[in-house]
Amino acid sequence: SQYSAVDTNPLSVYIMQPIWNKIIKIVPLWIAPNLLTFSGFVMILVNYFLISFYDWDYTASGTSPGLVPTWVWLFSAFTTFCAYALDSIDGKHARRTQSSTPLGELFDHGLDSWATSIFVLSFFSVCSRDNGKTGVSVYTMYIYLSIVLFNFMCSHWEKYNTGVLFLPWGYDISQVVLIAAYLLTGAVGVEVWQKPFLFGYYITDALVMLLIGFSLFLSFPQTLYNIRRAHLKKTLKNDSLYEGLLPLVSPLLLFILLTVWVVLSPSNILAKQPRLFLWMVGVAFSNVICKVIICQMSSTQPELFHWFLFPLALVVYAAISGLLGWTEEVVLAVFTALVTAAHVHYGVCVGRQLSEHLNIYIFSLKKRVQE
Repeated sequence: SQYSAVDTNPLSVYIMQPIWNKIIKIVPLWIAPNLLTFSGFVMILVNYFLISFYDWDYTASGTSPGLVPTWVWLFSAFTTFCAYALDSIDGKHARRTQSSTPLGELFDHGLDSWATSIFVLSFFSVCSRDNGKTGVSVYTMYIYLSIVLFNFMCSHWEKYNTGVLFLPWGYDISQVVLIAAYLLTGAVGVEVWQKPFLFGYYITDALVMLLIGFSLFLSFPQTLYNIRRAHLKKTLKNDSLYEGLLPLVSPLLLFILLTVWVVLSPSNILAKQPRLFLWMVGVAFSNVICKVIICQMSSTQPELFHWFLFPLALVVYAAISGLLGWTEEVVLAVFTALVTAAHVHYGVCVGRQLSEHLNIYIFSLKKRVQE
């Protein structure tokens, strides 16, 4: 199916696009677009692991403000900008080199579905977790991450039903806010997040309000409006309501299972291991969404229950029933490692199958020789 995306965000159209159009001219024509996509993703990962090294449990900013060196925040601003730029020019570069393929589209959106959570998890180090005086509670972090992922899911659920990806306004705004936040932290120090900013509210409160406002009052209504408009114009891809809602079943069950674990965990697993738990949430979500993206691209029906839900349900049951006891953290660590390995394996397999099927290399513009 032909890829079509619509971007109506003024920030994107009037400010960012002209910048990307200048940057794209520097990129050599022999570089494969997927290499740009992947490089951006690797930068996000490197940045995430760097911050994790200095601040594993999200307490550094709140308890010992100098613990994360200033250069790390500036590096975060730099990598976030680079990833944002690379994600914005990969499609332009593909058209420029006449190498647009379904593989490229899947690669781009698949990595985005994972990067979305990593951006959020890196940002939590800036505001730090609640220490009684300042910071955000780990439950707020979980809800915040869930809302961001819900937004991402909505735009792809919409594309599954309408065939058009309506680029959410929140994307460009969030990237610019992230870069600004890192620069501010690098310039002034993390203390800026720990002083009331307006009427006794902290900047973090304002950002949470902004996010929830954007999601519930802009992104989600826009999604429903676009689907309704396609329905009235009779351009919907799916005839039945069941088919249209099918892709939402697995993500919602995933969210319910994870929330049950968070709320009923005997050892309060989210407070004990916020970084591990939230990472696992992001990876599991990314895998579920990748399936939806593939179904949408290949015009096939997603299965009702994603396979991740079964092992997850077992683990959650074992945890909340007290069966795991003191091993709950260990089991979370093992489960997180397995989910991550399964997701990487899945990505590699799909990439290889598509590259063979389309007779192209993933990271090179050379054509494969027919065997």
